[in-house]
Amino acid sequence: MATSQQIRTAYIDYVLTQDEKPKSVYSFVKKLKISEAEFYEFYSSFESIEKMVWADLTVEAISAIQQQEVWAQYSSRDRMLSFFYSYTELLKKHRSFIVYSLKSHQDRFSTPAVLAGVKPIFENFAGELINEGLETGELADRKFLTKRYKDALWIQFAFILNFWINDDSTDFEKTDEAIEKGINVTFDLFQRSPLDNLLEYGKFLSRNGKFAESRGRQ
Repeated sequence: MATSQQIRTAYIDYVLTQDEKPKSVYSFVKKLKISEAEFYEFYSSFESIEKMVWADLTVEAISAIQQQEVWAQYSSRDRMLSFFYSYTELLKKHRSFIVYSLKSHQDRFSTPAVLAGVKPIFENFAGELINEGLETGELADRKFLTKRYKDALWIQFAFILNFWINDDSTDFEKTDEAIEKGINVTFDLFQRSPLDNLLEYGKFLSRNGKFAESRGRQ
C-alpha cells in the first residue's frame, strides 16, 4: 500500500532525473508497482502533487518562524522579512525541484498554476501581519488602498521567487539583498508619509472652508 509521501518522492525523483513529467499516471504507477486507484486516493494529477509540495513548504516556513522566541517582538515589517529569508533558505534544500516546477509552469501573464494553493496561505499570513500593523499604528490605514496591501506583498512574493531561481550569486546573496530592498520599500509605502498629512490637511480645508471664509470676512 503506497503512501502520499512515497508517491510524492517517486514523482520528484522522476521529474528531476528525466527532466519531464511521466507520460501518464498509468506508466508512472506501473514503475512504482501500485495501482492507479492507489494514486488517485491521494492525488488527482501530477500537478496536484506539485501544488501540495509548494503548499507544505509554505506552511512549514510560516510555522517555523512563528515558533521563534523573538517573533512576538517583531514588527510587521520584520516578520515579513523573516518569512522571506526563512522561506528561501528552506527552498534551497529543494532547489532542483523548485526550479523545475516553476520553469515548467511559467506563464508571463499570470501566477503559475502550481502556486494556486500557496496564494491563499500567503495572503492569510500577510493579512494577519497587515492587521497587526494597522492596530499598532505601524501601517497607515488608507481608504480604498489598505485592502490592496496584500496584493502588493503577493507581487513581492512572485518577484522574489523569480529572482531566486535565476540568482547565480554565492549563497544567493543577491536574493537576500532583493528581499531586504523590496520588502523595506513596500512597507515604507504602507507607512504614514508627508503625503498622508497633506491629504488629511486637504480634507480638513474642504470640510472647514466655509468657516475659514466667514472668519475672514469678520
